[in-house]
Amino acid sequence: MRDWTGKRYWLVGASEGLGRAVAHHLSRAGVDLVLSARGEERLQDLVAELPGRASYVPVDIADTASVRAAAGEVGEIDGFVFLAGVYWPQKAQDWNAGQVEAMLDINLTGAARCLAHVVPGFVARDRGHIVLTGSLSGFRGLPGAIGYAASKAGLMSLAESIYADLRKTGVQVQCVNPGFIRTRLTGKNDFSMPFIMEPEQAAAEIFEHMGTDQFQRSFPRLFSLLFRASVFLPNWVYYRVFR
Repeated sequence: MRDWTGKRYWLVGASEGLGRAVAHHLSRAGVDLVLSARGEERLQDLVAELPGRASYVPVDIADTASVRAAAGEVGEIDGFVFLAGVYWPQKAQDWNAGQVEAMLDINLTGAARCLAHVVPGFVARDRGHIVLTGSLSGFRGLPGAIGYAASKAGLMSLAESIYADLRKTGVQVQCVNPGFIRTRLTGKNDFSMPFIMEPEQAAAEIFEHMGTDQFQRSFPRLFSLLFRASVFLPNWVYYRVFR
């Protein structure tokens, strides 16, 4: 069981949906939170409603200078949780260059921009906790997921590489891969979303996982089995099943 009391965590992507729900779990556990996102007003509201100690630092993770300034203001931390993301459902036939680039830039490169200011300090002190948010869509390419699936696959691979390097050190690395969560992002979908979860349910899964020493958790468990098993399917089977 992890001792949360008094630990200082930086949550990026904390102002809405899943990030907001995770912030509540950590705050109730006694974590001192530094919350970041672009919307300052939503961050102020969240700080006011949390039961524990919290502050906020606005950041635009698409901007290297903004991330550098925010990291400097945040200062030394015990943990880092990356929950930021953008999403537009998109087929190759409907390619929107701006949206595709934004998904890759925010969901993957945005994480790398933040980690550049987190990992070196954790390594130097030989302690720290990193949690990155992947997706079931990152296990294998999906129809209608141009940009998004690739960004999540890249983030999951990044988490795996960091874990491979640091697993024998005092720095713990974790990756969570949720399925559909009812947020303003999934509200853009016009298709059936099996096993869709409320943000509070998904946040409870993430918080529970954060208290373990395991690297990765994919959920909902039953739904995730389909995606995890998909990597073993031959192409002709996979593309029929997931069409």
